[in-house]
Amino acid sequence: MGKGQFLGEFEQLVMLALLRLGDEAYGMNVRRELERTAGRNVTFGTVYGTLDRLEEKALISSWHADPEPVRGGRARRFFRVEPEGEVALARARDMMQKMWDGVKLAAERD
Repeated sequence: MGKGQFLGEFEQLVMLALLRLGDEAYGMNVRRELERTAGRNVTFGTVYGTLDRLEEKALISSWHADPEPVRGGRARRFFRVEPEGEVALARARDMMQKMWDGVKLAAERD
């Protein structure tokens, strides 16, 4: 596997947030899920930059919904993890699990 085929930690967190959110996976909710579940306080720019990068890699896809029915309502951009994205997540999980197998941290040795 070459460079660029591995997922970074934040990419994994974003993709996991998309999976957790299901049909409600749009930018603001992704940001909230990262804060709530992972304890990560991130900017919209960081979230959207990562979403764009994952979409360029064809690991996720997006679409725009109809604008909200209020004055000045904006069309939300929703995201979903594609099958290749799920494969990449499984590969990342398996790789980390193999690296952790047999490792004991100093605090756990006592």
